[in-house]
Amino acid sequence: MWVEVEAQISSRQNSLHSCARQRLQKEERISFTLIEMARSLAGFLVLLLVISICEAASLFQPISDSHRSAALELFTSDHGSFKSLEETYEALRTFQILGIEKKPDVTAAACRSISETVGSSSTPKDLFYALKANSIAQCKIHEKASEGIISSLKAAVSGASLLLDFYYSIGGLVLIKDQSSKADIRLADAEGVFRSVKAFSQSDGRWRYSSNNPESSAFAAGIALETLAGIVSLASSELDQSLISTLKNDMSKLFDSIEKYDDGTLYFDDKLVDGHEYQGPLSTTSSVLRGLTAFAAATTGNINLPGDKILGLAKFFLGIGVPGDAKDFFYQVDALACLESNRVSVPLILSLSSAVLSLNKKDSLKVRVTTVLGSKAPPLTVKLVGAFSSGSKDASLVESQELKFDQGSGLHILNDLPKSIDVGSYTFVFEVVLQEPEDEKVYVTGSQTKVPVFVTGIIKIENSEITILDSDLGSVESQSKLDLAAKNAVSLSANHLQKLRLSFQLTTPHGRAFKPHQAFLKLRHESKVEHIFVVGNSGKQFEIVLNFLGLVEKFFYLSGKYDMELTVGDAAMENSLLVAIGHIELDLPEAPEKAPRPPPQPVDPYSRYGPKAEITHIFRAPEKRPPPELSLAFLGLTILPLLGFLIGLLRLGVNMKNFPTKPVPATFAVLFHVGIGAVLLLYVFFWLKLDLFQTLKAVGFLGVFLVFVGHRTLSHLAAASAKLKSA
Repeated sequence: MWVEVEAQISSRQNSLHSCARQRLQKEERISFTLIEMARSLAGFLVLLLVISICEAASLFQPISDSHRSAALELFTSDHGSFKSLEETYEALRTFQILGIEKKPDVTAAACRSISETVGSSSTPKDLFYALKANSIAQCKIHEKASEGIISSLKAAVSGASLLLDFYYSIGGLVLIKDQSSKADIRLADAEGVFRSVKAFSQSDGRWRYSSNNPESSAFAAGIALETLAGIVSLASSELDQSLISTLKNDMSKLFDSIEKYDDGTLYFDDKLVDGHEYQGPLSTTSSVLRGLTAFAAATTGNINLPGDKILGLAKFFLGIGVPGDAKDFFYQVDALACLESNRVSVPLILSLSSAVLSLNKKDSLKVRVTTVLGSKAPPLTVKLVGAFSSGSKDASLVESQELKFDQGSGLHILNDLPKSIDVGSYTFVFEVVLQEPEDEKVYVTGSQTKVPVFVTGIIKIENSEITILDSDLGSVESQSKLDLAAKNAVSLSANHLQKLRLSFQLTTPHGRAFKPHQAFLKLRHESKVEHIFVVGNSGKQFEIVLNFLGLVEKFFYLSGKYDMELTVGDAAMENSLLVAIGHIELDLPEAPEKAPRPPPQPVDPYSRYGPKAEITHIFRAPEKRPPPELSLAFLGLTILPLLGFLIGLLRLGVNMKNFPTKPVPATFAVLFHVGIGAVLLLYVFFWLKLDLFQTLKAVGFLGVFLVFVGHRTLSHLAAASAKLKSA
């Protein structure tokens, strides 16, 4: 059973780092009705394990293959193309960062879109994303088209009045400069443009989108920093350093307003001011990081930002797991790429190969330290400085010790867990120390890293027995030894004046008392009525005593056979059990008049899909029909009016003299008579097979047709008659 549990645990380890966002309920609050609903002890234990690890601490993992698989699913093109160049760039950039080689071939379609955009009078925004996509796709842009783009973007810079106008036009010029070494792209009045953009800044480090909008935004601050970085790189001469210093102070103020979680996770967020300007924490934090990285790369000198804040931002992006939206996925991956290459501090992430260790299997504690994208870390030392039982404030269970580094696997390993670490949930505290002083200027590791660790083992189950006791004297009526590791077939009998006692002992691999999350005894009557009792403990000893005299009402006075089942379950218990003990025959007194009745048992919802009871029906005998001769006589009587109608037409001398001779009137006259015939034929079909609704629908269409052609026919006859009279 534990093999199945362990397999499910390993499949969930990649999602555990999102537990910092999901404060789950404590396992003590899980009612035992969940046990009954789960039915699968393995699945229930995995649930407890996930809850325990989530509550211990937050687990962060660097980018893994799950992100690469998700990227291929989220960024799906329509016949090699995306809806816009912005989406095209986000897909190409994501594939580039993650190093996905077997990606969809979107380059050809992207180059067509880029050529169409740069070859026409496009907006600065379209040109910006076309150039961004081209920085990865490496399409050939005609020299004349490049010159046109440069002049267009420079004109946009001169006429810009909004922050986004500066962002797209300056960004486009920077991209052309990076992609073409021949183009001379310099801003003559770079300092004036810098001051124009700086005018959108606020005293708290946030920025406005326009001078007319008083509301500020952290997302706009990221855009502004990226824009100003572009201005610095495009300046024909060195800018006033006081402007750069002022901007660095604004960045410090911006980071002073950063939001924080209890586990050290940091992020930026904006108040919901205007629906079309609001951005969530993910996009806002990504924008700030992108701006910070660009500005740090474009300027010289130090940017005074604490390394812990950079590490907190890394925890935020790693803590959200794998986003299910393509835009959010791009924000996450792009921000992590900025953290990987920024000049301020490169965060190092400590992760475990497995957060679940088995004492019986003698698993080693394996620690890996990498960058956020999984690249190798510089030479460093990992120390285990503390281990605390989850939920406990006692002293550390271990002394500080250094983990051995394995050059081949790149892991820091502790082969043998300390004897003080027993089965249960723990928080291990690690300290990462860089070996080279120069690396401390580049990388940040944080002071200490808390990681949740779950230690499992095989629990010893001893001295298991079930006993029937006399209610008055407490003497043993019958006693049976149990082997809870195997099936049992105990057969007991008792009356309402006796008691049932079940007892056993649980000890850990290190001989300590073990208290599982759940220990239940279930009695199921032959009528399917179930009763569940919690097994209490005192130290190692677990015991439950059922006094049937006090339980007759709870048992609804139902005598008969009760099956007994014991459940002992814990996420740390590798040999958790759900075992049938046997049965007991209870002889309970007759139920009084006003005694409670057993509740109705739930109906299996799948039972309605089973075979139904056979329905037998006897049809009544058909009524006696008249003789065939009588029926034929009445048929003849119904035909007589039709014969009389035909004879009357002959007596009146019906002829075709007035039938129109001209082609068009003749056509309408023929159609009119055909329509009359169709109506008569419809009556026949109504009698044979059609119902009333079908007949009325057909009559409606035929009626409109007859009115039209009949009107044209009668109009022609009336006109012909008028001509004869006038002649």
